[in-house]
Amino acid sequence: MERGVSKVIGGDPKGNNFLYTNGKCVIIRNIDNPAIADVYTEHAHQVTVAKYSPSGFYIASGDASGKVRIWDTTQKEHLLKYEYTPISGKVKDIAWTEDSKRMAVVGDGREKFGAVFLWDSGSSVGDLSGHSKLINSVDIKQNRPYRIVVGSDDQTGSFFEGPPFKFKFTLSRHSQFVNCVRFSPNGERFVTSGGDGMIFIYDGKTGEPIGSLGGEKSHNGGIYAVSWSPDSSQLISASGDKTVKLWDVGAGTAVTTFKMGTDVTDQQLGCLWQKDHLLSISLSGYINYLDKNNPDRPIRTIKGHSKSIQCLTVHKTDGRPNIYSGSHDGHINILLLINTGENDCFSGKGHSNQVSKAVVNDADELVTCSMDDTLRFTNINKKEYSASDVVKMDFQPKSVSVAAGGLSLAVCVEQIVLLKDKKKVFTLDSLGYEAEVGAIHPGGTTAAVGGKDEKIHLYSIQGNTLKDEGKTIDAKGTITEMAYSPNGAYLATVDICLSYTFFLWVSQYTILLLIGYYGHHAKPVSLAWSPDSEHFATGGMDMMVYVWTVGDTDKRIKIPDTHRLHHVSDLAWIDGHTLVTGSHDACIKQWTLKY
Repeated sequence: MERGVSKVIGGDPKGNNFLYTNGKCVIIRNIDNPAIADVYTEHAHQVTVAKYSPSGFYIASGDASGKVRIWDTTQKEHLLKYEYTPISGKVKDIAWTEDSKRMAVVGDGREKFGAVFLWDSGSSVGDLSGHSKLINSVDIKQNRPYRIVVGSDDQTGSFFEGPPFKFKFTLSRHSQFVNCVRFSPNGERFVTSGGDGMIFIYDGKTGEPIGSLGGEKSHNGGIYAVSWSPDSSQLISASGDKTVKLWDVGAGTAVTTFKMGTDVTDQQLGCLWQKDHLLSISLSGYINYLDKNNPDRPIRTIKGHSKSIQCLTVHKTDGRPNIYSGSHDGHINILLLINTGENDCFSGKGHSNQVSKAVVNDADELVTCSMDDTLRFTNINKKEYSASDVVKMDFQPKSVSVAAGGLSLAVCVEQIVLLKDKKKVFTLDSLGYEAEVGAIHPGGTTAAVGGKDEKIHLYSIQGNTLKDEGKTIDAKGTITEMAYSPNGAYLATVDICLSYTFFLWVSQYTILLLIGYYGHHAKPVSLAWSPDSEHFATGGMDMMVYVWTVGDTDKRIKIPDTHRLHHVSDLAWIDGHTLVTGSHDACIKQWTLKY
C-alpha cells in the first residue's frame, strides 16, 4: 500500500474469489474463507494490478515495468498464455471486454499512457491518446456498443467509442486527479471519482453527464476507488477521509457511511462489491469485510504482512499454536488460526525497522530484536506493546535467543550482551571477530556464538557473566544460523561454504561428534528443530526446505519451490509433523510432513 495511491481489487466473475497485488506477487483468495489462497509469483518487477477475464479462465496482471502477463487460472501451475509490453511505465489498471477478446491497459509511459489490443495477438484495436499525464484508471462497457472511459492525473477523463476505439470527448468536471472510473454492470451508467472528493455520474452509451453523488461533496477527502453492486443500483466508494460510503445511485444520496477509524493508516484506498460481500482495503494493508447493519464495525478484518517476512516463531496458548512473524517494516503479525486465516497484531507502537529475530521465553513474552537497535519483550497475553519492555542496545542486534530463568542472549554488531529479566547484566566487547548469530543452551549453562571467522565460540554462563574459556569449533564458512535442540543434546549450525553444507554438532557440554548434512544448492539462511529433537529443518536461498533426521544423513524430506522465486527467510515447527515457513513474498505457508 502507498499513501495517496489507489489499490485495485479484482473480482472473480463467478463470485468465488478476489485478487490483489503485493510486491511481486498476485494473491488470489477465496472470498468466503480467505485462508484458502493462491499466489502467483512470476513477475520480475513489482505487480501493480491484476484482473480476471470475464470468462474466468485467465488473469491479466501488470507490473511496474509496463509488462502485462496473461495466465491460466484453471491449473495449479498458472501457465503463461501471452505476455505483452503495451506501455513503457507502471501499469495502473486493466480492463477486458465482456467476450474476453480485447483488453485495455493504462498507466505511465514515455510515448503513450494507454493501449487497447486483442488479447491473443497484441494487435491494436484503437488509440487511447489524449492525456498529458499518466492514466490512473480504465474501464470498458460490458455490452455492445462498446465504450471505454479513462481517468488521468491531468484532472480529466476521456470517452472512447469503438472498436476500433477512437477518442470522442474529454470529461473535465474534476478539479484534481481522476483516480477511478467504473461502468455499471448493465452498462447504463459510469462514474468517475477524484482527489477533489467528488463522484460524477454519466450515461454509459453517450458519455453525457447525468449528475453527482452527495451534492457539493461526496467525501471529505480524495476518493480512490468505487465498485458497483451487481444490480447496478448502488455503489460503494473508498476515500482518504477514512470512510467507505454506500450510495443509492438513483437518488444520489449515501445510504450508509462506514467509519473505518481515526488513524492515518485507516485511509481507504480500494474497494470491491462481490455478490453479498463489501470489501475495502486500508492504507495499513488490512482488508475489511463491511457490515451494512453495523457500519462502525467490520464483520471481519484480514490482517497480515505487506512487506517481506524476516522471522517467525510458534508458541502454543491454551494448546492452540499461534504463529508470530516479523517483517521488514517492523510489523509483527499474530496468526491465530491458520485454517481460517484469522490474524491479529499487538496494539501500540512497536519496532520502527526490520524485525530480525523472534523467540518466546518462559514468561510468555515475545522477545524480538530489530534494526532499530532495540530488543522488545512483549507480553503475548496482553497483546500490547509497552515502552517499559524495550531494551536499547549500544549496537544493532542481529540475533536473540532465550533460555530458562529469564536469560536472553543478544548478538550485536561488535558486541555480545547477556540479559536477565529484561535487563542487561553482562556485555562482551572487543571480540576479535565479527559475531553473526548466537544460541543459549536450554539449561542456561552455555552460550554458542558463530561468526564470520568461520568458528563457533563457546562461552560458559556463570551467574550473570559470560566466561570465555577459549573453546572454539572450526566450521567451513561463515555461520549464518544456529540452534540448540529442545532437549539440549545437540547444537545445529548452518554455515556458508562452496558446497553449502550443514554441520550438526552433537554435544552435551563437550563435543562428541561432527556430522555433515548436504543438500542445498544455494546459501542456507534458516534453521529450526522439531519439538522432539529428532528432526531439524533448513531453508535456503534455493527456495528449498529440507527436513533432516538426526543420526541418519541420508534420511531427509525435500520440499522444492516452497515460496516460488522467493527464498525461505525463516521456518518453525507447530508439531512433529507440521512445519510453517515465511518468505519475502509476505506469505506464511503450512506444510504437513510424512516421514
